[in-house]
Amino acid sequence: MIKHIALLFLILSFLTSCMKGQKVDLIVHNAKIHVMDDANSVYDAMAISDGNVVEVGAERQILNKYRSEEDIDALGKDVYPGLTDAHGHLLMYANQKLGVDLTGAKSMEEVIYRCEKYYAKSSNKFIVGGGWDQSLWPNESMPNNLELSKVFKNIPVCLYRIDGHAALVNDFLVKKAKITSNNVDGGEVKMEKGIPTGLLIDHAMNSISSFIPAYSQKQVKEAILEIQEELFQYGITGTHEAGIENKHIKLFKSLVASGKLKLELYAMLLNSADNRSFAVKNGPYRYRNLSIRSFKVFADGSLGSRGALLKKPYTDDHHSHGLLLTSVNEMRNVAHFCLKNGYQMNTHGIGDSANALILDIYKNAFKRNPDHRFRIEHSQVIDPSDFAKFSDYAVFPSVQPTHATSDQRWAEKRIGRERLVGAYAYKTLLSQYGMLAIGTDFPVESTNPFFTIHAAVQRKNQSNEPLKGFLAKEALSLEEVLRGMTIWAAFSSFQERELGSLEKGKKANFVIFSKPLESNPSFVQNYAWMTFIRGKKVFALDEL
Repeated sequence: MIKHIALLFLILSFLTSCMKGQKVDLIVHNAKIHVMDDANSVYDAMAISDGNVVEVGAERQILNKYRSEEDIDALGKDVYPGLTDAHGHLLMYANQKLGVDLTGAKSMEEVIYRCEKYYAKSSNKFIVGGGWDQSLWPNESMPNNLELSKVFKNIPVCLYRIDGHAALVNDFLVKKAKITSNNVDGGEVKMEKGIPTGLLIDHAMNSISSFIPAYSQKQVKEAILEIQEELFQYGITGTHEAGIENKHIKLFKSLVASGKLKLELYAMLLNSADNRSFAVKNGPYRYRNLSIRSFKVFADGSLGSRGALLKKPYTDDHHSHGLLLTSVNEMRNVAHFCLKNGYQMNTHGIGDSANALILDIYKNAFKRNPDHRFRIEHSQVIDPSDFAKFSDYAVFPSVQPTHATSDQRWAEKRIGRERLVGAYAYKTLLSQYGMLAIGTDFPVESTNPFFTIHAAVQRKNQSNEPLKGFLAKEALSLEEVLRGMTIWAAFSSFQERELGSLEKGKKANFVIFSKPLESNPSFVQNYAWMTFIRGKKVFALDEL
């Protein structure tokens, strides 16, 4: 009798254990989970263990099958894979945060006022700033340093244009760097009556870099972690860092090793001897959440500072075609190196001439490896006759929709109505390659992904301008934009097997949005309600 009771007890214990289900770390339920798989699946619940997605399915199915110490009632909110900003600049943004922020300044007078205010509070004996944009000023002319040099006579002052492709420096720096002519390969020193104006374009900025004191590594790290929190509040769990020097590998590894940098970071190496040695030694490199397997190359400059390389002269400057920043031979050399070492080549291409040159170089890459995934960063102005080459040579377009809505004030003045046909043409590019990598280019633009969504779908800025949208026929659908910030961004960085969707076995990087994720004719701000990386909560709106 005792044996029968013991047997019955064991059977009941076994059944009770089965009813409790498989133990996992976290269950999210009562949700609208957008998996972002090929079938566009949407489910109610998700089980997570060891930082990975175990299963996504119907509410009853997941709750009956799994048990966890922690579960989250998502209150019916939208859940998506964590967003990736496929083109940003953490280091550039960190330096901008440490310096004087000139974003939105409405005149040169305001620029100087902000510099004075910053210097009065700073312990630094130098001023570095960024974010000025002369298109916001009354006459829209590029500045000179006359007033700046009167106010700041005895310290170095360097103020970068919002795109990072031009800098205004005071006479103190001009003299220190011994700038006397405009003869610069891949750059320009603006002169008036044979005297430097202090305005340096693209490679001309190299002449002053050694004379500008650097912020401490501690300061830079702290600023990067501030930026990470900013990204988390929007549901951004990863970014593609568009260009780092060799010394920055150690900086990022240190932040990752400390456990403080949680972002999925895909870093592009700048083309240097040290970085090439790193690639040869390590091949495609992975250290926890830091991934390195690409090189960033600059074909040309920016449209705003007239450094973008055009096939025909600028409409508002008939003497200029823009600048070629890297020779065609060197770009071919980088492409060969990348293919040989299993790396990706991501080339900055703004003007139609620059994009045509890049496409021609990538043609040979396609012949050697059809799945090269070489990218053109920005793909901003394309000659319509060149669009088909994105398909023919499997060239991945990496675009930033807020550039279109920021540039719409002056784009036609720069390149004329005819060339606008191939400008900011995201729908056309998508139709050629079938995917887009979508980012912001922060801090050139805001980190806010909802500005990106509004710009891509409505073709308007956050102030809902222009009323009918800028080049509205090139608008993307909401689904296309979100894919560009999730699964397509993952594919563009060779990470589609672990990131970009909430399929079984992938990293549990996801965001629960505060409001329904949608696009409206008028801009509506949204935020993350909660953000998770590898199953761990890194942000909660109600905990602020």
